[in-house]
Amino acid sequence: MVPVEPAIVIHVNGTPHTLRRSLSIPELCDLLNIHPRLVAIEYNGEILHRQFWDTTYVQAGDRLEIVTIVGGG
Repeated sequence: MVPVEPAIVIHVNGTPHTLRRSLSIPELCDLLNIHPRLVAIEYNGEILHRQFWDTTYVQAGDRLEIVTIVGGG
């Protein structure tokens, strides 16, 4: 019998999302159809710098705020 990892629940912009496994930030953006070049991400209350996105994996209970960057004048 193959062990099954339990699903994890994270919150993105206040909405719960159930994931089958931990995902990196780029994988999460892809899953949510978010273009990663157009957003800033707060991860558990801290701004997550883009250089750490590939090595940051969401865990159960994490809270993310994903904000779209809009240009203007």
